[in-house]
Amino acid sequence: MKKTINTKEFIQMLNKVCDDIEANKDYFSELDRAIGDGDHGVTMSIGWNAIKSKLNSLPTDLSFDKICMQIASSFLSAVGASAGPLYATALMRGGAAIKDKMEINAKELSLFFNAAAKGIQERGKAELGDKTMLDVWIPSAKKIEEAVINSDDIVEIMELTTTESEIAMKATKDMRSKKGRSSKLGERSIGFIDPGAASSQMIIKSFYETIKTLDN
Repeated sequence: MKKTINTKEFIQMLNKVCDDIEANKDYFSELDRAIGDGDHGVTMSIGWNAIKSKLNSLPTDLSFDKICMQIASSFLSAVGASAGPLYATALMRGGAAIKDKMEINAKELSLFFNAAAKGIQERGKAELGDKTMLDVWIPSAKKIEEAVINSDDIVEIMELTTTESEIAMKATKDMRSKKGRSSKLGERSIGFIDPGAASSQMIIKSFYETIKTLDN
């Protein structure tokens, strides 16, 4: 059972995301070629590599919100595409929800995820069902919020959330795109997983896999 995450562990989680995004960048671009301009994997790789570089130079005494502010700035500077402002907003809002904390519990993790999801929604002006990354972030944040009512074990909570995120990601295959370049395809956008949803699911899965390792 794991009841808390500290900032050092959070940095380990973020590093795992960076590595997993890099390892899967071709897959994300392949998904994007079906309904978009085919560069989602490259965009995410550039953004998360910028985060990785920043993580390696951060002081060890920063609180969650200050870590998030630093890496949000790095992502935004590196990525000019729509993903830049979306992830920067998610990180800054998530960090602000657990301001000045050096260690968080399950309920505070839920605050982080909810604030991040709402930040993405407000910045991207998307709704659930529009076939975007939001179709993973909103159900995942909701699942954490529900799970913390019955459990304070972060490993268990993130396992449930990862399962939910995968279901949500796969559900985008049957959606018609209503946002971005893929929306121009209309009905032809149906039948493909949204690349933003796929990379979002990877981030959540990477968080879970790191937390599971930290618990052993």
